[in-house]
Parts: sequence; structure tokens; C-alpha cells
Amino acid sequence: MMGGMAEAIYVGRLLVATPLLEDPNFRRSVVLVLEHDEDGGTLGVVINRPSEVTVTQVLPSWDPLVSGPSVLFEGGPVQTDSALALAAVLSGEEPLGWRRLRGRSTTSRLGTVDLDAPPEILAGEISQMRIFAGYAGWTGGQLQAELEEGAWYVVDSEPGDTFNSDPGTLWRSVLRRQQGDLALVATFPEDPQQN
Repeated sequence: MMGGMAEAIYVGRLLVATPLLEDPNFRRSVVLVLEHDEDGGTLGVVINRPSEVTVTQVLPSWDPLVSGPSVLFEGGPVQTDSALALAAVLSGEEPLGWRRLRGRSTTSRLGTVDLDAPPEILAGEISQMRIFAGYAGWTGGQLQAELEEGAWYVVDSEPGDTFNSDPGTLWRSVLRRQQGDLALVATFPEDPQQN
């Protein structure tokens, strides 16, 4: 199903760039939706763009808690000088310094980390963590318009997506597990023009 009604966007789902999306910020990106409000817009982070910057260079105290590769990820083009961290907690409890993503079920173990908190308080509480520089943001209606133009697929995320140890393959693997035509998109050549 390539056209038709856009899939519902909600917190925790993935926006996967379609081959039509040429914007270099988002080419072949996979974005995890962190906040969504029909009127207020949408906020997410690109989860498949590791940078060259190691966590040790910028937030050394958090490095021991980060899931490999232990580099900053390019979360998106907005506020690239600020960091945002996601972590999965071991239990269903909400430890200090961690906040469950709003709109996710209470059983969801994914949330944001307060990077101003001392890492020690979370050390025994989280199983996986990743730090992003910047984020992706859309104003109300903007993302909807991009969906209608065919720039994004909206799909369900799986627990391993956010902390995938081989982020370079994530775009393909997320598409490959979808039903029907979407799985075929995963086979698209890197450059459709092949120039």
C-alpha cells in the first residue's frame, strides 16, 4: 500500500524515510517519534545516524552506560548543540533521572534520561542507552503534509530498533520486516539514478 490514508502517528512509532525523500538531513533515516500532538507538532530522533564523536569526548561520565557503538548519534537538524538521551529500564519502575515516553503504555521500558542527573543513580536501573545530538521537529500539520507527499512510511518500532548495534543496516531491516510492498522498498539501490 503505497498511497491512501497515512498511518497514524503516535509516540514510539517509527518514521522511515521513503526513497523519494532527498533532504540530506533525512535521507534513508529512521526516526523514533518521542512526542506527537495533532496541533502542536511532532518531535523525534533519527536513530540510525551514528556520528564520529565519541560519548567520552562530550559526556564522559555517561560513557559506561551507553550501548555500543558508544558515539553520539545525529538525532536531527534541530538544536544540534544539545544532547538528548534515551534509555531502556530494567524493571517497570521509573527510576530517578528517567522519564517514560508520554503516550506509551505503562509497560513500556523506553524513556528519556536527564543528562544533568548523576549517572550513578541510573547505573543499575537501565539496560541500554543512547545519546543523540539534536532532534527532528515538525510543526502542526507539517509532518502530515510530508506524509501525503510520500516522504515517510509510518511503522511500528520493535524494542531493539532504538539501540541497534548496527545502525547502518536499520533502514533496510525495518522495511524488510513490513508487509507487502514495503518489504520490496528495502531492496532499492542506494542511488535510484545510478549515475
